[in-house]
Amino acid sequence: MRDEVTDSRIGMITIQRVDVAPDLSNAIVLWSEFGKDGDPDFDEIDLISDGLDSAASFVRRKMAKSLKNLRRMPELRFQYDPSMRLAGQTMDLLAAIKNGEETQ
Repeated sequence: MRDEVTDSRIGMITIQRVDVAPDLSNAIVLWSEFGKDGDPDFDEIDLISDGLDSAASFVRRKMAKSLKNLRRMPELRFQYDPSMRLAGQTMDLLAAIKNGEETQ
């Protein structure tokens, strides 16, 4: 996907998980930013989301060509997943507690 989707809004993202409906009608693709620290930049998240929404039909067609044994190719819906950012913040908090630092 990284090499074939040329929308500059997407940038570096990580696909975290894909939840597919049992009837293969749709799939929710959970993604996160690659290498971002600190508070989320919601403008950037919106920009990436717009790029992914724009590329969804292209990605779906490419997947359909690769997965010829499927009778139905799910409609792709991309959704931001903050879990990696939150996990990093949790680890920082736990390290601060372990070191006896004050936390907010």
